[in-house]
Amino acid sequence: MGILNFEQLPASPLVGADSATFNRVVAGLSSNKRYRRKVLTTRCVQRILSPLYEYNKRHTRKLSYRSSVAPPLFIIGHWRSGTTYVHNILTQDDRFGYCTTFQTIFPHLMLRGYTPMRQLVRLFIPSSRATDGMRLGVDTPQEEEVALSNMTYLSFYHALSSPQRIAHWRERALLMDGIGNEERVMWRRAMRELVSTALHVQRKELFLSKNPPHTARIAEILKLWPDAKFLYLVRNPYTVFESTRNFFGRTISSTTLEPFDTESFEREILVTYKALIDRYERDKVLIRSGNLYEARFEDFEADPIAMTEEVYGMLSLGSFERVRSRVERYVDSLHGFRKNNYYYELRSMKLVEQWCADTLRRWNYRP
Repeated sequence: MGILNFEQLPASPLVGADSATFNRVVAGLSSNKRYRRKVLTTRCVQRILSPLYEYNKRHTRKLSYRSSVAPPLFIIGHWRSGTTYVHNILTQDDRFGYCTTFQTIFPHLMLRGYTPMRQLVRLFIPSSRATDGMRLGVDTPQEEEVALSNMTYLSFYHALSSPQRIAHWRERALLMDGIGNEERVMWRRAMRELVSTALHVQRKELFLSKNPPHTARIAEILKLWPDAKFLYLVRNPYTVFESTRNFFGRTISSTTLEPFDTESFEREILVTYKALIDRYERDKVLIRSGNLYEARFEDFEADPIAMTEEVYGMLSLGSFERVRSRVERYVDSLHGFRKNNYYYELRSMKLVEQWCADTLRRWNYRP
C-alpha cells in the first residue's frame, strides 16, 4: 500500500510535466492562498526532475522517429462507460503493450532513470482509486491522457489542475477546435512518441489504448494511423452522469491547483458529454470498414467472456482461444468487487434527458 492518500495528494500530477507544459498550465491559474503550497510543491518536484526529463526527451524523440508502430487498438467512450474494465480484460492478451500508471505520471522517465524512479514511486502511489476502489499500482494499465497532460498543453486533463478553464481545455484540447496546424502536429508528435516509447520499454509490437478523450479525436488519430481499430463503449447515460459527477468531483478535489465551483462543474460535465458524443458520431464515418465495433458496457458486465470473444472476431484480433483462459482467470478474480450504486434523483434525470437525449434514443436506455 502506498504512503499517499489519493484524496490528500500534496502535489498535482503535473510533477511529471516538462517545463514548457508546466509553465503554460500554471500561468492560467487563479491566485489562491489555499492552493499555494500545492503549486509550490508541484513546481519544486518538476524543477528537480526537469533536467532528467529533458535528457529523456532527446532519446525518446530519436526512438519515435525510427520506430514503425503498427496501427493500435483504441478503447474509447465517455468516462465511466466501462473503458477501464474492458481495458484490463484485453491487457490479458500478452501481445498488447500499454501505458502503465508510472509511465503516465512520468512519461519523460521511460528511458533514462526508469528503474530507480519506478521503485521510488511504488512507495508513494495510492493502492486504489478513491473514486471506485479499483486497484492502482506503478504497473497497472492506465489511460494515456495523463501522460499527454505532462507532454503537451493540448490535453483535456489540464482541467484537473485548472478546472476554472474547463471550457478552454474542452474546446482546444478535447475537440481541438480553434487550433492551428502547428499545434496539431505538436499533439501528434507527442502521441507518437508516447506510444512508440511505451512499446519499446515493454518490448511489444501492438499498442492497446484506453483513453476517453480520444473519443473526440478520431480524425487526428487516423492521420497518425489510418488503419487504427476502435472499440467504442456506451453505457446508460443516467448512470454515466452520476458516476462522472462523483468521479471528477472527487478527482479534482485532490488534483486541482485552484478553487472550483461544484455546481457550475455539473453543467460542464453535461456540456462535455454532448460535445464528446456529437464529435464521435460525426467522425466515426472516417474509420475504415471493419475497424470499429460498438458495444454496450452492460453486455460486457453480463457476459464478459462472450463479449470479449465477439470483439476479437469483429475487429479481426486473431484467435480468442489463445487468451481465453487468461481472460477467464482475470474475470474470476473480480468476483466480490463491489460496484457503486446510484440513485437517480428527478432533477438529475431531467438534466440527462435534456443533454443526452440522442444517446438515450439511439441505444434505447431507460432509468
